[in-house]
Amino acid sequence: MIRGEDVVVLRRRKVGTDPLNAPAFGPWEPEAEPVCALVAPGATADLEASRPAGAVVALTLHFPKSYTAPLKGCMVRARGRDWRVVGDPQPYASENVPGPWNRPVEVEAVDG
Repeated sequence: MIRGEDVVVLRRRKVGTDPLNAPAFGPWEPEAEPVCALVAPGATADLEASRPAGAVVALTLHFPKSYTAPLKGCMVRARGRDWRVVGDPQPYASENVPGPWNRPVEVEAVDG
């Protein structure tokens, strides 16, 4: 049986605007309940020559059909670290996915 891991979605709330009228955001805040997602390791990649010790580390998180909130611009806390959501993840059509997880969410973190 496939078992998911608890992950926490982090969001920033708009708190006003800055002197140039651009949106200003507060600190990252966790959602009330963790989400049970499948966590799949992704590829790693070296950064350019200006950061020789740097690497991008990635995961793919598969969110359940029951989670319908948008994830664009969010962070996800998984496996003890915070990851940035890449893009605007969209779910597969529920009828095409027999299991409970239908939204692949690519996340990344930069080391170095």
